[in-house]
Amino acid sequence: MKALNGGSIRLKISTKDRVGMVLDILRLLYQYRVNLKALEVSPGLICIKIDGNFQIPLSDLLNELRAQKDVIEVSRVELLPQEKREKHIKAVLDATGEGIIAIDAKGIITTFNPAAEKILKVRAEDALGKNIADLISADIPMLKTIVTGESYDNEEMIINTEKLKSHYITSGRPILDEDGNPIGAVASLKDIESVIELVHTFTQPPMITFDEILGESKEITKVKELARIVAKGDSTVLIRGESGTGKELFARSIHMASPRRNKPFVAVNCAALPDTLLESELFGYEEGAFTGAKKGGKQGMFKYADKGTLFLDEIGELSTHLQVKLLRVLQENKIRRVGANEEIPIDVRIIAATNRNLEELMKSGQFRDDLYYRLNVIPLIIPPLRERKEDIPILTHAFIKKLSYKMNKKAPDISDEAMQCLMDYDWPGNIRELSNVIERAMNLCNGKIESYHLLFQHDDFKTTAIIGTAGQRTLKEIVAETEKQAIISALRQHTSIRKAAKALGVSHATVINKMKQYQINQEDI
Repeated sequence: MKALNGGSIRLKISTKDRVGMVLDILRLLYQYRVNLKALEVSPGLICIKIDGNFQIPLSDLLNELRAQKDVIEVSRVELLPQEKREKHIKAVLDATGEGIIAIDAKGIITTFNPAAEKILKVRAEDALGKNIADLISADIPMLKTIVTGESYDNEEMIINTEKLKSHYITSGRPILDEDGNPIGAVASLKDIESVIELVHTFTQPPMITFDEILGESKEITKVKELARIVAKGDSTVLIRGESGTGKELFARSIHMASPRRNKPFVAVNCAALPDTLLESELFGYEEGAFTGAKKGGKQGMFKYADKGTLFLDEIGELSTHLQVKLLRVLQENKIRRVGANEEIPIDVRIIAATNRNLEELMKSGQFRDDLYYRLNVIPLIIPPLRERKEDIPILTHAFIKKLSYKMNKKAPDISDEAMQCLMDYDWPGNIRELSNVIERAMNLCNGKIESYHLLFQHDDFKTTAIIGTAGQRTLKEIVAETEKQAIISALRQHTSIRKAAKALGVSHATVINKMKQYQINQEDI
């Protein structure tokens, strides 16, 4: 009589650990024409998965199994141990945000999780059982791994074919047999957008808002009001103003008040790097694009700023070659890496800044007219400090408070005479120079900032005077401080220590030794 069991039945058989135990169980199953679908064996345990359609009732089969020599117990289970492991692994693969792909020794895809589906925009049912070379590309690192057995980490892949378009970072490991030979490979995939967002989360500096741009004068208030309105849009902004007026502060504030506030803000100084290096930093490069190129290539600042804001400071220093490339980015919203053939689409808001007269540079052929009009969609002109002197007391007290915390000392008062000196000065270095003057004064004063503690950078200002009064500082201390400030001033005005030394009329080695003696660092310069 045939039992109407149907489906599959899983049994766990506990036994004594002896030779021939599994054979006895298999003979019994064969005797009753039971179709065995899966078998797992470990010491003292036999787990089987059988077809539910067999010739005797299930209860009789269980009794027959229990009657076998050295069988301790027989019970039904929901899943075999291997099935449990497979479900656990599948749950992990389904839950992870990284794409996971596994292939065998021939490159056939055996694992393809939901995250891989999302990154590659391919359904698992269309990927499993296919050769990965046909699905993605024949030039992917996984295929090298199943030949060499070598691992790889964080290689960037840009796939742009008729079948597939994807951009991701991948790491891979070989699957080895007992002899250490590769029999497959497994790779993780991270979508490039997720990678950029993660990097941005950990590297984003504290951002500035308009509330932190100090000043109540009508000049600065008017500019802030305009910038707040501009921030809500997505047009290119050109910030103009003298050195030290706070152009980057405005750029950061515009970003923070914009719909892009949760995406990266990337600042690049166009005058700080040589032309070739700046190009690779801005646009990125492919592996092997030039001597010394990093393995796997490099993300450019444009791509890192994708969906966010790119601040190009000192745009007037950009070479004509890079002006052409920047113009194309503004026109096409695409970049081409150094050494690459493919263009990558980007979505970046550009904020540029300069202290140079771009109109004069255009007349002399140093700045392209078409780029100027692309950048100058919304001009924002930051007033110099000498045109907003009523803000000097506000800024001064704010700097004193901030610097006292940095220097771990009580915030000093400032005399009316010293404040008047600050109001009378012309401030060619603007707010940055004011901050430096206050910091120097706080290092020199003993409780209150007086006019003689104020050291300015320009000799034509009459209160650039003697530090301290008789009995407060020795002549040696006064000479040392004056010497230190002269070296700092020369280093600021010249592009190298050698040129600064020549301007001061001393040797290159003397300036280096004095910098060490007075502990002059990059922040001072």
